[in-house]
Amino acid sequence: MAIFKCKMCGGELLISEGMTVCECAYCGTVQTLPKLEDGKRENLYDRANHFRRNNDYDKAMSIYEQILTEDTTDAEAYWSIVLCRYGIEYVEDPATHKRIPTVNRAQYKSIYSDEDYKSAIEHADMIQRQVYEAEAKTIDDIQKGILAISNKEKPFDVFICYKETDENGKRTRDSVIANDMYHQLEKEGFKTFFAAITLEGKLGTAFEPYIFAALNSAKVMIVLGTKPEYFVAPWVKNEWSRFLAIIKNDSSKILIPAYRDMDPYELPEEFSFLQAQDMGKIGFMNDIIHGIKKVLVKEKEKAAPQEKITRSVSIGSKTDADTLLERAFLFLNAGNWENATVYCDKVLDVDPGNAKAYLGKLLASKKTEESIRSFGPE
Repeated sequence: MAIFKCKMCGGELLISEGMTVCECAYCGTVQTLPKLEDGKRENLYDRANHFRRNNDYDKAMSIYEQILTEDTTDAEAYWSIVLCRYGIEYVEDPATHKRIPTVNRAQYKSIYSDEDYKSAIEHADMIQRQVYEAEAKTIDDIQKGILAISNKEKPFDVFICYKETDENGKRTRDSVIANDMYHQLEKEGFKTFFAAITLEGKLGTAFEPYIFAALNSAKVMIVLGTKPEYFVAPWVKNEWSRFLAIIKNDSSKILIPAYRDMDPYELPEEFSFLQAQDMGKIGFMNDIIHGIKKVLVKEKEKAAPQEKITRSVSIGSKTDADTLLERAFLFLNAGNWENATVYCDKVLDVDPGNAKAYLGKLLASKKTEESIRSFGPE
């Protein structure tokens, strides 16, 4: 009988050979099990689940992917990747004391269209599939609620990413720097997301809808820190890694690492291709403000040509309406009432308020050539 840790609470599970689903004696959660064919895979799962329970989703995901390189039919590995992608954290329900999922990495994409979810369903047995499907429905419902709230939020220009408290729960030096930066950016007219203030009025509610909305709307993210470990703290990394993923599909966004009293080579490897800023350098804040303005100005310049195109289409439509109207009156002069009506309708499709088109339809319906020339398009 193997001993495996609960993926929700970390309690020990006693698993008999052949089991694919079990109930945790500690948190009472029914959960699916991986294929534990050897000690190596068991250790990999324990390690990956540890990282996932501590919200270090990227590190956990890399281990689950390693498991799949050895066995592409392991449904639990696919499902675990889904849990990481959507940032699923299991929290205790105070009423039932059972663990229920919360979403910390909302996506625009439904879980039902996720390729790893589809693979989990494909390789699961009947009992596993039932558990996956039930949990997927819960996650999908949570996601819909997050999107409904986030869609109502006003867009941000800048997102400040930092570590608020240290391992003892005390406020970090980073949070003080972030607070000063927030007020300077707001003074410059930038709509800035700063968790300590932006989420202040959201106490007692889930923060994810507001974080999700800000990550997707902000054009610039500033990731600041004074210690290497603060940059890779789970919640800090959760925010900047999501923003980097968004940048892959939207090159207009930029991420600016900002460090102080540390070597820039101690920054996360993911920042190696980015231009980092030393917060201890004179004029640092002016450089940041200048950089943000350049990004936002580029966005306005990209939007300006679109406005010109819209106006030219409108002008072109009027020109089309005049041409169609002229043809309608040619048909009227020739006594071709049917085609005259057709072309008047085409004019009204382009320009619904065109009085001469209505007049043309009236004359065609009366089948009269009297005074048509005096009511021509010009």
